[in-house]
Amino acid sequence: MVAPAVPPLAESPEQGPQPATGWVPTWALGRAVLLTGLLLIAGVLLGRVDLIVLAAPFAIGTAYALRRRPAALPQVWISADEGHLVEGGELTGTVSVGNPDVLDYDVAVVRSRVSPWLRVERATIAGAVAASGAPSAVVPSVADRPFVTAVPTDAAVDLELAGTALRWGRHPVGPAGARVAAAQGLLVSRAVVTEPARVRVYPRTEPFDAVEAMPRAAGLVGAHHSRRPGEGGELAGVRVFAPGDRLRRIDWRVSLRARQLHVAATLSDRDAEVVVLLDVLAEAGRSGGVSGTASVLDTTVRAAAAIAEHYLHRGDRVSMLEYGPAARRLRPATGRRQYLTVLEWLLDVRAEPSPHEPYDQVFGPQLLSADALVVVLTPLLDERSAPMLARLARSGRFVVAVDTLPADLAPPKDRGWAEVAYRLWRLDRDTMIGQLREHGVPVVRWAGAGSLDQVLRDVARLATAPRVGAR
Repeated sequence: MVAPAVPPLAESPEQGPQPATGWVPTWALGRAVLLTGLLLIAGVLLGRVDLIVLAAPFAIGTAYALRRRPAALPQVWISADEGHLVEGGELTGTVSVGNPDVLDYDVAVVRSRVSPWLRVERATIAGAVAASGAPSAVVPSVADRPFVTAVPTDAAVDLELAGTALRWGRHPVGPAGARVAAAQGLLVSRAVVTEPARVRVYPRTEPFDAVEAMPRAAGLVGAHHSRRPGEGGELAGVRVFAPGDRLRRIDWRVSLRARQLHVAATLSDRDAEVVVLLDVLAEAGRSGGVSGTASVLDTTVRAAAAIAEHYLHRGDRVSMLEYGPAARRLRPATGRRQYLTVLEWLLDVRAEPSPHEPYDQVFGPQLLSADALVVVLTPLLDERSAPMLARLARSGRFVVAVDTLPADLAPPKDRGWAEVAYRLWRLDRDTMIGQLREHGVPVVRWAGAGSLDQVLRDVARLATAPRVGAR
């Protein structure tokens, strides 16, 4: 009888040939030795030759099986799909068991753990057994069930896992363990465990689009109209011809009327900087994966990926910040390479409550440009989130707060005053949002495409409006 396949996780993985001390006898060997001994003793004491003859096959068979005892432990390794796997995509992975010995393994029992966010729907045992003529065994089972196969000499058998990635993040496939039986089931190896392989599942970006309105364009070239004169497509007026003006800019109708050359003046087209700030001080809601309910962190990560993809596709510079104890930051850049870097950066987003104020660590004057549009993704659950937004607005930055709290967040089911307390908390939160709007911080709920259109128009209009007292 073979012992269970999965060993304790504290054991370290072993690779390569191992000494024979890694093999232990099974109950079958113990029964064979015990039965042989009892028959021999009974035959000698009772003087019965038939008992000795009956014990001979057991003794000869056991000796013959132990004569070909293996010397090397099995090898186990895991390989996972390294492609661009997105939520809801097809997952592929392989758990391989190798036989470095010169003798065949009679039975190999393989078992692997898989993250609950990786739903394995099909497991196929293939490899050396299938190559030798035996068909592959398709087992409609989850990955953490044991799988049994034979492993020939100097070969490997693959357990191919196929399923669906349910949620973004770095999810482990493994650890995987294997135990093999040899010498016709009389010896079994100790458990061999391999380290898990990490599968990167990127967030699925919701279709997002926003208007071209930008409060202030500060780059050199781009798609946004700035207020500075230059070679753009936005007409700024007509002025007198000056040395250096291009002839194609001459407005002949105005020039003939004024009897002096005039040219059409345009505004330059420049790029803008967008800072996506993620509030990770609190988490709420229950994550149901790509097709289920979304928690605060799910909405935050997917919205950040969609916003970054939109503005990077337009040629703008995008940077990422975390409002939390880790204070992680991704420097502003443009292009597809920055988009892939953003996706990789988002995989490590975690909700980390902290009693310390992270403001001084994150929002130094060297980190946030005065011309940047700051999109803050926050559930407004922590008491420090609202003051942070107010400080950003008072510092003269263009701030847009995106509410990531699930609209269907259920109240607590505890008896007593829990429901009343939940309603009071909701009223207090609505009051806080109203106060933020009075202080010039627009708060809008994330709803995918077009969520920020109106608020971006308002922010751009306020940025271009003349200031009170300006001359």
